[in-house]
Amino acid sequence: MAKKDYEMLAAEIIELVGGRENINSVIHCVTRLRFYLKDHSRADTGKIKELDGVMGAVEASGQYQVVVGPAVDDIYKELTAQLPSTDDTDQKEEAEFISSDSRTIYGSVKNNFNKFIGLITASVMPVINILAAAGIIKGLLSVFTSFELITETGNAYLIINAMTDAVFYFLPVLVGFNAAKKLNGNPLLTAVIGGVIIHPSILEAAEAEANIFSLATFEFPFVTYTYSIFPMILAAWMIKKLEDWLKTWVSSYIQSIFIPIVVIGVVSSITIILTGPVLVGLSSGLANSLETMLNVNAPLFGAIINGFYQILVVFGLHWGIIPVYVNDFATLGYSYLSAMVSMTIVGQGGAALAVAVKSKKKNIKEIGYAGAFSAFCGITEPAIYGINLRFRRPFICASIASAAGGFLAGLFGINMWSIIGSIIGLPSFIDPQNGITANFWYAVFVTFFTLFSAFILTYIWGYNDKMTMDKKREKPKNPAKAD
Repeated sequence: MAKKDYEMLAAEIIELVGGRENINSVIHCVTRLRFYLKDHSRADTGKIKELDGVMGAVEASGQYQVVVGPAVDDIYKELTAQLPSTDDTDQKEEAEFISSDSRTIYGSVKNNFNKFIGLITASVMPVINILAAAGIIKGLLSVFTSFELITETGNAYLIINAMTDAVFYFLPVLVGFNAAKKLNGNPLLTAVIGGVIIHPSILEAAEAEANIFSLATFEFPFVTYTYSIFPMILAAWMIKKLEDWLKTWVSSYIQSIFIPIVVIGVVSSITIILTGPVLVGLSSGLANSLETMLNVNAPLFGAIINGFYQILVVFGLHWGIIPVYVNDFATLGYSYLSAMVSMTIVGQGGAALAVAVKSKKKNIKEIGYAGAFSAFCGITEPAIYGINLRFRRPFICASIASAAGGFLAGLFGINMWSIIGSIIGLPSFIDPQNGITANFWYAVFVTFFTLFSAFILTYIWGYNDKMTMDKKREKPKNPAKAD
């Protein structure tokens, strides 16, 4: 699509989700526009799905999600350019927005949970691709050093290593900045708090296992915050609340100086002394619990999670799991779960590739090859929505092959050191410390086993040209809302 086509598509999407007045806010992930709407019933899902450039639409996690594929960033920019700029009133309205079902206890819990997941998604999502790229570079750097193309004492290693470590080292700053934007808070002030907790002197004290102070038998230790995400999300929330409260009574003449002093002092202290150590401890507990669960029966766990994972993708719920991967990388430096899920991506790509190879229809071939290529680059939605779901059987074949791949990943204990999966992410299976090991070759074997299994199942049973692609249907009109 050309830029003018994105502009037109954005305008059509805005109209079909209920117009500008129905949109509280909108964010995006790798392939989806994620709307927070005042009234979901005003969105015409049938017509949205029929738009050229839209692959699907679904409601999940309190969001109305429109799947547009890899062009999401360009479409998002055009879309936000057409929406009215938010002033302080609009920001307050969005920050305090509560869905209509929150009048009940269940509705309130559901609403707050959806808002929490939305906050995590908005905080982590913008840095996912950067984390993935850095991880791949780190894997390649390990290969270069293994083959002595680069020495660890040379300047080339120093510079490239800085490229790979920067995003992980400054992750609290980036996550805090994104969280503050989502909360309509102060991104720069939040980023400063992130800088405080990763200051070299704090890190040195943490590495020396020093305590901030002791209270009776309780010790309050310094903690390493690089790679962490949850402490900064909570810090962003505290900054938002504290700054808003201070503005209600501090004279406007001294706000610009007084408020930053108080916020930096209070939030930094609370984060370093209390919430940071607690959340880092809980994060480590979550990662270790997952690792323990995998150790109980990793093959079975891998088969189950992989067999159903892409169903979560269909409903947009997989973004609730991705922070678990990031937490693994932050606390452990690796993730067995991410390694398993990587196989589901090539499974969907293998199924779409089989349809493209077997079909004699030009349009099916084009969609199938495009979907397969996208999946092999780590994005499954074009394969899922363009081919696999619309013929149904290819999706089933891909899920079966993915379950087998998850079983083998668990059986071999395959590990991963970066969040990017699929074929493009194979360098993520290279151990940064030990270079190419058996883990990498196991990953290569299971990746292509999953791909070929999905391909063969789909080619033999999952598709033929006599099958009819599922037609998109318009949402039935509600007579009560007729014009």
